[in-house]
Amino acid sequence: MAQLTLDALRTVLVACAGEDDGIDLSGDILDVTFEDLGYDSLALMESASRIEREFGVSLSDDDIDETLTPRRLLDLVNVTVADAA
Repeated sequence: MAQLTLDALRTVLVACAGEDDGIDLSGDILDVTFEDLGYDSLALMESASRIEREFGVSLSDDDIDETLTPRRLLDLVNVTVADAA
C-alpha cells in the first residue's frame, strides 16, 4: 500500500477544510502545528476520515488528537499502512 506523502496530505487538508489565505501550505510545514496552520480538531478529524478511506487504514480518535503536526500525522499513517501490509 502507498505511503502518505506531504503533498498528498496537503491535498487532503485543502479538500476537507479549505486553506487559510494567510498560510502558505507549500512551504516547510512539517513541524508547524495544525492549529497554527488554521486547522481545528474538526478539520483534522474530517481529513483523517478521508485518509482512512483512501489508504484503507483505521486511525483512532485518540491517535488523531495527539497528532499535532503534519509530521506526526504522516508518521502515524505511514506506520499504520506498513503494519497493515
